[in-house]
Amino acid sequence: MKDGMLDDTDRNILRVLARDGRVSNQKLAEQVNLSATPCWNRVKALEEAGVISGYAAILDQHALGLPDIVIIEVTLERHDDEIFSRFGEALAELPEVMEAYLLTGEYDYLIKVAVTGTEGYERFLRQKLYKLPGIRHSRSTFALRCLKRMHSVVP
Repeated sequence: MKDGMLDDTDRNILRVLARDGRVSNQKLAEQVNLSATPCWNRVKALEEAGVISGYAAILDQHALGLPDIVIIEVTLERHDDEIFSRFGEALAELPEVMEAYLLTGEYDYLIKVAVTGTEGYERFLRQKLYKLPGIRHSRSTFALRCLKRMHSVVP
């Protein structure tokens, strides 16, 4: 990575790592047509530049007993810094929440949660989400099937 710009080799490295973050440096180097040392140096440079922000295991929600995904849109009562801050911090503490986004438009937040069926969802709503500060309205949708899941997109 030179001058903060990604070249084709950097992009190829990122694509391979996005598919398999545990790939060995030797295999990665082979896949991107580099020798091991230059490949390792490029990965380190991408990490230091913050392009690679970390590595994580992708967990199977079915195997964990939380097979159902619910997308929840939330509108808050007020739109001030205090309520956004309090709601965001409280939301981040809920283990069922997989992702949460502050939005523009009709709803303030989009939240992706993992639950066990309608009973698990009701429990999440009553015991957790609806106890968070400042909620005025919510709308929920159960996901039937995941058609595509990417954790990163390489330009």
